[in-house]
Amino acid sequence: MPSTLIEVRRPYTESDEVAIIDAVHDALVSAFQIPPGDKHVRLVSHEPHRFSYSPGLAHPELYTFVAIDCFAGRSVEAKRNLYREITTRLQALGIPANHVTIVLRESALENWGVRGGQAACDVDLGFAVNV
Repeated sequence: MPSTLIEVRRPYTESDEVAIIDAVHDALVSAFQIPPGDKHVRLVSHEPHRFSYSPGLAHPELYTFVAIDCFAGRSVEAKRNLYREITTRLQALGIPANHVTIVLRESALENWGVRGGQAACDVDLGFAVNV
């Protein structure tokens, strides 16, 4: 049950925003093998002057930052697959791969409160974390 925040430097149409959210979520489903219905993704569009970027980008208005909070336990290979899946899917939407930064923050299961305030380590999540 990753919780994901996508931050962009320009406004998009509603359909483009949905496509970006779906692209990142579909990458999580593919790489981390989470259930398709386990969708916790937000998108925030910033005014460009409020969101700096690394110099040298050909199209700074397309810079996209993806922060993913998730349970600890995924393999390095699963993480590599996730990064590749996200950039490939966003690239198909016109966002260059080198304009995407992804940060993955892992927490132990006991540090997540889910399903009515239970520690995630105490419930059957319905999917494997160690992929």
